[in-house]
Amino acid sequence: EEQDRLLRGKPDQPRNPRVLRIAIIGVPNAGKSTLSNQLLGRKVFPVSRKVHTTRCKARGVVTYEDTQLVIVTECVWLTHLHLSFRHKLEDVMLTDPWDSMKHADLVLVLVDVSDHWTRNSLSKEVLKCLSQFPHIPSVLVLNKVDLLKKKFILLQLVTELTEGIVNGKKLEERSVFRHNSSSSAKAPQQITGASPPESSAHEPHRLQETDRAQEGSRLGNSSDTRASHSSLVTGEAEGPKCWGPRDVKNMKGWPCFQEIFMLAALHGEEVETLKRYLLMQAKPGPWEFHSGVLTSQSPQEICDNIIREKILEYLPLEVPYGVVQVMEMWEEGPSGELLIVQNLVVPRKSHMMMLIGRRGKVISRIAQEAGQDLMNAFLCDVRLKLRVELKS
Repeated sequence: EEQDRLLRGKPDQPRNPRVLRIAIIGVPNAGKSTLSNQLLGRKVFPVSRKVHTTRCKARGVVTYEDTQLVIVTECVWLTHLHLSFRHKLEDVMLTDPWDSMKHADLVLVLVDVSDHWTRNSLSKEVLKCLSQFPHIPSVLVLNKVDLLKKKFILLQLVTELTEGIVNGKKLEERSVFRHNSSSSAKAPQQITGASPPESSAHEPHRLQETDRAQEGSRLGNSSDTRASHSSLVTGEAEGPKCWGPRDVKNMKGWPCFQEIFMLAALHGEEVETLKRYLLMQAKPGPWEFHSGVLTSQSPQEICDNIIREKILEYLPLEVPYGVVQVMEMWEEGPSGELLIVQNLVVPRKSHMMMLIGRRGKVISRIAQEAGQDLMNAFLCDVRLKLRVELKS
């Protein structure tokens, strides 16, 4: 009821409100939900290694002083339309895969650098999306850099994913990272390695100033950072060019990125640096949500998504996509705890046996882990009970 009241009511506008609407796009499993959760500071979006973990569009809200960030994660579903129909995804997800782009002030393009198959180029769907909205500023975010053993590959990836152009200027490679170097979030004009070996691994280094007065912004290095002075620096400025859908057919990257960040969203490495940047990009404008709102989802939707995440994690292949969740009970207990009972309806007996597991171990583990995540999300005690039923 409190969440519904906050969503329906008028936002508590500060004297000089600022707002930034952010669309996070990328191929499945790039880490969009993980990054969103880290920016929000609490887990409200489901995370799984399987595609289509999130089945409804939802917004996350970050409110800091007079600034509000509204985050929408957008998966490029066109790549997997056959899966969308097979798994009976909601119609709203199939109408317009890039609907959130129309209202975005900034686009974050997330790339999983640990994926050898997709990291060397942006998907055609992402490029098409960017070319449809070239007027919206875009930022390249390289995720999972902690999983990359050879950090010097990042320089090559930056060149390929930007077509060698960042913020209207050509990139020039001065040198390469040492094999044992690491990387953190960087400004695009100077993607520098961290402190020299004789320096402390945690000593922050200063970024080059950007057009938006980022002077004085500093960021710490990863715990394993050991790099020589290496960088990609900008060369001569490129003339303005309007990139359209026809241009992207033979392109691997997008030459209109304004910034580049490198981070590890799962562990929160350099996410705070990205968050500070986003707060600085906010423009004067009215807030969309009350400062007490963390997400546009209802508590029941958060619950459904978290339980679905665990089902996807522990059931093989396409079995989880046939599970139908039915909320049986949602009540507040005598001590303020949340009592939840949900029925999981499956189409086949074999699926039922897999979901229950030997001696009920699978369903018990799902209930235990989901219950813990719900306690962290709702900041209260949660008693979760899951029942498995066969579809009649």
